[in-house]
Amino acid sequence: MNVKTVTINADRLAASIHELGQFGLNEGGGLDRTTFTEPELKARDWLKEQLSKLNVDVYTDEAANIWGKRVGKKRKSIVCGSHIDTVPNGGKFDGALGVLIGLEMLRTLEENGIETEHDVELVSFSAEEPNPFGLSTFGSRAISGKLTAQQIKDVKNAEGIRVTDALAKAGGIPEQLDHCVRKEDELLAYLEVHIEQGKRLVDAHVPLGVVTGITGIYREELTIKGVPNHAGTTVMTDRSDALVAAAELIVTVKNVCTDFPKAELVGTVGQVHVLPNATNIIPGEVVLAVEIRGEKTEDVNKVQQELQEKKSYVETTYGVHIETKVMLNQAPVEMSEYIMKTMERQADIAGFSTMRLGSMAGHDAAHMASLTPSGMIFVPSVDGKSHCPEEESSMNDIEKAANVCLHSLLEIDQEGGSV
Repeated sequence: MNVKTVTINADRLAASIHELGQFGLNEGGGLDRTTFTEPELKARDWLKEQLSKLNVDVYTDEAANIWGKRVGKKRKSIVCGSHIDTVPNGGKFDGALGVLIGLEMLRTLEENGIETEHDVELVSFSAEEPNPFGLSTFGSRAISGKLTAQQIKDVKNAEGIRVTDALAKAGGIPEQLDHCVRKEDELLAYLEVHIEQGKRLVDAHVPLGVVTGITGIYREELTIKGVPNHAGTTVMTDRSDALVAAAELIVTVKNVCTDFPKAELVGTVGQVHVLPNATNIIPGEVVLAVEIRGEKTEDVNKVQQELQEKKSYVETTYGVHIETKVMLNQAPVEMSEYIMKTMERQADIAGFSTMRLGSMAGHDAAHMASLTPSGMIFVPSVDGKSHCPEEESSMNDIEKAANVCLHSLLEIDQEGGSV
């Protein structure tokens, strides 16, 4: 058989997307399949059932990641996957697409009798999405040694449920979490197909995105302290209004990021808490959650610097005091140039145009990149919508991405990988 002509079964893949999309389906058409809930546990069972029909070794590791390994001639693995948990009222493509394309690739290899030089593994990572336990990218952090049993032992959600209990219910072994760490010398590459969750591919009329890197994320909590006072009897020139000061900082974040010369940098103030939050009292304290995302560390640092300069101006101008607490400072992660070129070459062979772009959302691939050369393919998101019931990608684009991923895997398998 000429493996260069092998393609995935698009109808079967579409059916799998539909089937998995029934778990957690709500009346509004969205998916409520958040981490370790009953719908997510049922979706896990469905995935394990599909894998059990293939000639693969199926197991759940200590972090409750689901694995399906197809044994090759050499004991070094090419891993493909993503996650099947969703945000509340989310869509059926985010994460799930990468897992289902990985499943379809395993099916395609088996039904065509293709023997690979290396093991091929599918992984469905636990708890990629932000969740009530506050532990996103749980599974990929665990296998890359960035999340330990000690770190999770006392974690609970708002209802008092321990993450260790929820993890055990999903098939994990929380007290042995550290045992799931994968070694660099047992991995050859990691591939992930994901929806873009933005409009860059749609606007460019390009069917496939080759991801260059995964955004750095900087988050800080700003506490602006003014002076609360009577809103009717305090004249405007005598005020130290924390909310007015906060408003200037919010606009600064927007303006600095809008004026930045690169499109792949964004800033958001997503939370505002005002105290005492009363109609007739001048706000005495405001807490802001500021987030900056960018593909390059130096770009994020430049925005931080401009924001710091504005803080000093605001303190002097409005008579307030600003305290800064850094909540997260996650460096950007580059994808493998070798894998990017492999994906582009396979797309070119198939006659599909591609576009390089950075990911402005976090992904499991960011953690896998610390273990092995990693690469991602983005599929266009209709109207750029994601994390909502309207999330959609065309099967035409999905089929292209799946076949490019399949043949990228086969090329990497034959060449033995490279950084």
